[in-house]
Amino acid sequence: MPVRPWCPEVPGARADGPWSDVAFGLGDLYERDGDLDRAAEWYREAAEAGRADAALRLGDVLGRLADQRLPAAPDTAAELLAEASRWLSGAPDATTPDAIELITVMLDRHQRQAARRGLEPAPAG
Repeated sequence: MPVRPWCPEVPGARADGPWSDVAFGLGDLYERDGDLDRAAEWYREAAEAGRADAALRLGDVLGRLADQRLPAAPDTAAELLAEASRWLSGAPDATTPDAIELITVMLDRHQRQAARRGLEPAPAG
């Protein structure tokens, strides 16, 4: 028997509807406070519960986290950017103007990351 996701508002309720709204709201709160790591956690919860706008916001937050981490941790930045790409490209409303803008920004991030890799010296071997 599959385990149903838990929803704190209604015992036994599925984790969509009110729960995804709460998770999205927490993600928004943390994003406005500048805590992108926590915002990503909550947007991911809401997106996994099926909230389409959470998938777009998650992709945007992950992309900004990748930008922050790129100079110091390029591998982590690449992983964040890959996850951002998956969420943005898989979002149900990826054809809206806002989504297209986010996808364009994400593609620019990919290009900048590829350019940095191209400028790195080749390993001596």
